[in-house]
Amino acid sequence: MFSRVALLMLTLLLGLSQNAWAQPEVDWVHVDKSIRKMYLKSGDEVVKEYRIALGSKPKGHKRKEGDQRTPEGWYTLDYKKEDSYYYRSFHIDYPNAKDRRIAKALGVSPGGRVMIHGQKPIEAGFSPLAQNFDWTNGCIAVTNDEMDEVMSLVKEGTPIFIEW
Repeated sequence: MFSRVALLMLTLLLGLSQNAWAQPEVDWVHVDKSIRKMYLKSGDEVVKEYRIALGSKPKGHKRKEGDQRTPEGWYTLDYKKEDSYYYRSFHIDYPNAKDRRIAKALGVSPGGRVMIHGQKPIEAGFSPLAQNFDWTNGCIAVTNDEMDEVMSLVKEGTPIFIEW
């Protein structure tokens, strides 16, 4: 009888301790381009923080294809891509209707394929160094280990807010 009670108590204790260590669910992503940071957030609480690399002209909203900028505003992380040119990626649903209207008025293509992604697998050894430079074409880059974490913590359909 004692062993059953002890086993039940141990099971309850372990179950409670696992819940105490569980991370809050990520319900949105915040990118601050001005300080090269990306935050996975649950409400106002920061769940995870990452140093990011951007395109070579990071200040300002993306207006056209090839401008080396990352869009600003509210978007959605709409799908994950495992067979990415870079190590795994998460697609940002740029351009939205407003972006397309602006590009059309300017007579340019808005571009697309803006992602959060890791680095080329062959260059993974340079990950920490690469994060000190803006080297993407307008995407948001993290290290490959961080990309694994992002892919496991963030669900498709999660909103992302990008600002300068």
